[in-house]
Amino acid sequence: MTTTEAETRPARYGDVFRDRIFTVVFGSRTLSISANTLRMYALSVLVFEQTGSALLTALAFGIGFVPQVIGGTLLGALADRLRPRGLIVAGFLLDGAVAAALALASLPVAASLGLVAVAATLTPIFQGASTRVVAESLTGDAYVLGRSLFNVASAGAQLVGLAVGALAVAQLGPTQALLVTAACQLAAAGWARLGLPRLAALPRVDGAAVGQSWSVTVRLWRDGTVRSLLLVQWLPSACVTGAEALFVPYAAQRGFPAGSAGLLMASVPVGMLLGNVVVGRLVPPPTRERLVAPLLVLLGAPVVGFALPVPLWLTAGLAFLAGVGFSYGLGLQRVFLDALDPQVRGQAFALQFTGMMTLQGVAPLVTGALAEVAPVALAMAVAGLATVVIAVAWRFSDPAVARRCAADAP
Repeated sequence: MTTTEAETRPARYGDVFRDRIFTVVFGSRTLSISANTLRMYALSVLVFEQTGSALLTALAFGIGFVPQVIGGTLLGALADRLRPRGLIVAGFLLDGAVAAALALASLPVAASLGLVAVAATLTPIFQGASTRVVAESLTGDAYVLGRSLFNVASAGAQLVGLAVGALAVAQLGPTQALLVTAACQLAAAGWARLGLPRLAALPRVDGAAVGQSWSVTVRLWRDGTVRSLLLVQWLPSACVTGAEALFVPYAAQRGFPAGSAGLLMASVPVGMLLGNVVVGRLVPPPTRERLVAPLLVLLGAPVVGFALPVPLWLTAGLAFLAGVGFSYGLGLQRVFLDALDPQVRGQAFALQFTGMMTLQGVAPLVTGALAEVAPVALAMAVAGLATVVIAVAWRFSDPAVARRCAADAP
């Protein structure tokens, strides 16, 4: 297959931001991510003030991850069956309502955590709907650049959310900070409602949403190419996230100065920002797809290096390089989109998001348990080595993507 110049050159930012649907989804979702990060931080502070428990505080920060597997698996079909604008707006309003309830209802800690967990089960549906409308609105490499911009904005929004969260909690207290979160989510909902056209749902499907969701999930999982593409997007990021979760005890065991863990944590998203900008904007699409395995090695190998007795500045550099390696996912976006039946794209994106969030919630528990019986640096190195192994396996075991890359080669 001969590719055209439009298919082989990277898209430009103007190609993406000229699209009204992308611009509205991008802006409202970025605002919502910052607000959710602020909510996680404020809730953690509130729980710690009420209980003094480090375990419950950590649980408050991560309670929204694992429950998403329920919604993504059993309700994901709603991302294709319902009008996407209504779903996107409803997602922002639900997050805002949860934040307002946490601030105003004086709930017991267990009830607060339960409320966040229940709301999180619906998150994959809203995410699937927003990703589907972007995939239908942007074409070719503009879609990949759009996903790159989402990654950049997500990393930046999380940094902003944490920074603003720390300031808001310090100046206003955690309760008032939660009200700020609710206001931001309301603004995101208004932005989406006024900015998005009344997009149509897919043709009506008979039968219950739960039954359809489960059958489509099974169908997607049985497709070898889709399953391989899902796993390579899930597992490496989960491994490295598990290693990141050990930065605090790692810095302490290495005897680094106070605050060093924060430097290491910040180095990863900075690397993610740079990697997504460079790979998404400057690297031609066929080359980007061929770089998946090398970038996976770049993601995992620096984490293996944490086992070495290197100084703090070099450790931060390794964390930065690992962050750059996260850009490997950009080389998978077109292939993943092409592998999907357009009728179930919303649910497929919901499943992709579900697996990502669930495994990133579970991975810190796994690496933390390993760190209980082995040195922290060794536990982190194991996570990095697992990522390198996945890179090697991907390089030699996915003929479908190999054929795609060969076909796209100039």
